Amino acid sequence: MPLIKLRTNVSVTDEKKPELLSELSQLLASETGKPERYVMVEIAEDRNMLFGGSSDPLAYVECKSIGLSMIQAKSLSKSISQVLDSRMQINADRVYIEFSNCPAEFWGWNGSTFG
Repeated sequence: MPLIKLRTNVSVTDEKKPELLSELSQLLASETGKPERYVMVEIAEDRNMLFGGSSDPLAYVECKSIGLSMIQAKSLSKSISQVLDSRMQINADRVYIEFSNCPAEFWGWNGSTFG
């Protein structure tokens, strides 16, 4: 049920993509306390992005989970920003992260919902 969708104007090589996907997946599982087998991660590259009128390295991240708390969101904001800085050289002030706490009855899986 936890999900991270990363859109960035930074190219991620095919060699580095599996490592980044895995690191974000493990981070999200750890920070939310959910089993990693339910975590989904997507990375999309989009050269047509600007932030503050500049095309310098940037990222937009959607982070969703059932039961996501404000404390978890603050911690995730820091952790995700650190990963993007260390792995992709994207400064934290060039990252927007949208957090969503989705009700279990509105998250579908396996032909039903979690609620």
